[in-house]
Amino acid sequence: MKSSQLLTLGLPLDLNQVTEADLDLLPGIGPSLARRIIEIRQKNGYFKSANELLQVEGIGNKKLKQLSRYFK
Repeated sequence: MKSSQLLTLGLPLDLNQVTEADLDLLPGIGPSLARRIIEIRQKNGYFKSANELLQVEGIGNKKLKQLSRYFK
């Protein structure tokens, strides 16, 4: 199922499978932040938890709390 469909249904996305375009669909993530998330994933390998998003420049505790509900 496409990420846009999962979001519409309120189902979580797989942080290790989403594309830059998928991330850009999420509120609070624009093209630059989406690109940085993908770059961190490519550099460090798969995310073990959404908490690892704190490694991404531009994501702090507040933004992580907003975004974590979108990921499994």
